[in-house]
This record gives sequence, structure tokens and C-alpha cells, in this order.
Amino acid sequence: MGGAVSAGEDNDDLIDNLKEAQYIRTEKVEQAFRAIDRGDYYLDGYRDNAYKDLAWKHGNIHLSAPCIYSEVMEALKLQPGLSFLNLGSGTGYLSTMVGLIIGPFGVNHGVELHKDVVEYAREKLDDFIKNSDSFDKFEFCEPVFVVGNCLEISTDSHQYDRIYCGAGVQKDHENYMKVLLKIGGILVMPIEDQLTQITRTGQSTWESKNILAVSFAPLVQQSRADGEKPDTVHLPPVTVRSLQDLSRIYIRRTLRNLANEDSQGKGTTQRVPQKRKRRRCRRRRINTYVFVGNQLIPRMVESEEEEHTEEEHKEVEEEEDRDIGDIEILKQVNVLRDQIMALPLPESLKAYLLYYREK
Repeated sequence: MGGAVSAGEDNDDLIDNLKEAQYIRTEKVEQAFRAIDRGDYYLDGYRDNAYKDLAWKHGNIHLSAPCIYSEVMEALKLQPGLSFLNLGSGTGYLSTMVGLIIGPFGVNHGVELHKDVVEYAREKLDDFIKNSDSFDKFEFCEPVFVVGNCLEISTDSHQYDRIYCGAGVQKDHENYMKVLLKIGGILVMPIEDQLTQITRTGQSTWESKNILAVSFAPLVQQSRADGEKPDTVHLPPVTVRSLQDLSRIYIRRTLRNLANEDSQGKGTTQRVPQKRKRRRCRRRRINTYVFVGNQLIPRMVESEEEEHTEEEHKEVEEEEDRDIGDIEILKQVNVLRDQIMALPLPESLKAYLLYYREK
């Protein structure tokens, strides 16, 4: 499923295309998508396909098409402090993006059938926290993944504000999913070839809205011999953060706010211009066609005006390239990290404030 938008050359290019096609419609969803490079969740040797609007599967590892994830993120209507449950959490790509929006006082849980995929998701999460500069630009709710069949969740489990199921739900499992949702909560899941948004409006009332026609593999039902009890899935507990953890969150928040205020005062721009699309436009600029034999060949018209135009384009391109270079240098500087390292604190405390980041 996918292919609704043009292929991108990198993650920012992919997000630009999703915005243009109206799959990404809000700023907070755009920021989350730009912060997490989809290519980082691909195996080595397959990354060239990461920025196409197509699903990808290798063994048990699976990623839905970017347009699907975009619609899911928009339909969930995420806010800071909400609790989120991802049924069929896979690589953790979606859960990590959700964590950037719901923030450190939210709840972020995932259930995945395959143990090897849970291990893969934990590796990718650890890599994001330790190596991605995007991590320092957000307050993050770290996902917690458990192995198990999401159709066997313990009946005494707590309910969630937001739920997403990443596999096709049969009609007879619809109510099972709804029970996991708090009143006022939103459940997004594929059911009967439709990505559906379900809002729980009361103890036994729901409102449904079809979002997008989709094709998902169905949920896997646990096979067992007659009389054998299923393996019950116990969701992670909702715990209160420690005083140390709260201190880290508020110190980082204060430093981040100071850095943002400073950059706004200086008029610093963090957004990189869309240079690829500009180049494509220049390639399409053709003035005339001529016949050579029986073929129609495009050819530029030679004129003083054209030469002047070429010089203008060259000057503009050189100026834009200089601007782009300056912005990219600014992006490479992790201001929050520099501020923490400059604090008069023991090195062990600095490492804690930095989440023991490796760069």
C-alpha cells in the first residue's frame, strides 16, 4: 500500500512531498516526521527505498507506507501528556514519532508479536536517543515495547487515550479494541479495508469515521492446542518518574528554552530551503524546439537576454548555496549539548543530563 506521493531523495524531501499531497497537515506532525529519519529504520542495503511512498517488509520487520503513517499521526490528534498504545508496534518508528509529541509526562507502550522485531525496535530507539541531534530538540516519551499477541492482552489492563493497531482487524475483534480505549479517546485501525478513526464518546458509545482505503495483513491469532491457555500479555505498568528524572527534564527544558529565545533574538533560521525542487524547475526550462531529421529536439535560444538570464540564475544559485551552507553548519551545532557541557557540574551528572549520548 502506498505510492500516493513522489519518491524523495532524503527524509526532508519525502516530508515535503507528503505535505504537498496533504497527508501531513499540522506543524507538530511535520516536526515529528522531520525529526525521525525513516531511512534509519531500514536494514543496510535497503535504505535506497526508504524515501519512496511504499511499504517495506523483510522477514518479520515491516514498515507501512509513509502516507499511511501520516494519516495515522494526523487522525490520532496527539497532545502532550496523553497515553498511547501501539498494537503491532514493529520497528518502533511510529511510536518514536508519537513520543516526540506526547512528551515526557505521557505514556508510550507497544505490543509486538515477534521477539526479534522488539529487539530491533529497542536497538533503533537506543540509537535515536544516543546519536540523533533531533532528540535534543524535543521532550521525549520513551516507548516501552513488550513481546506478545495483542489479541491476548490481560483483561485487567489499564485504558489509553490513543491507540493504533498496525494490522487488519476483523469485525469480531472491533469491540475488543474499543474496550482498551478511555472515554474521549481515539482509536485508529484498519478494518474492512478502511483505515478508521473511532472516538469513544461514552461508556458504550462510539463515533466512527473512515479515513483512507488501505490493505493490511490481518492480525495473527494465537494458535494453541485444545484446552491450552493462551499466553496473556501484560502491558507495562504506568510508573511515576523519579526525582532525578524530573530534574533532568526541567533542566533540559530550561536550557532549551533559553537557546530558543537566543536564536529567535538573532533571527536564526533552522529550515533548509528545498534546493532539489528548485533544480528540477531549472531543468524543465526550455525555450524552443527544432526539427532534426524527423525528430523534435529541445534547444535553448541564443540571445543577449538569455545570457543575462543565465548570469542572474548563476548569481542567485551561488547566493542560495552559500545560505544553505550557513544553515547546515548551524544545524550541526547542538546548542543544548554545548550548554550542558559548559555547566559547572561533575562529568557524571553532565552525562546523565545528556542521556549518556555518544556525540
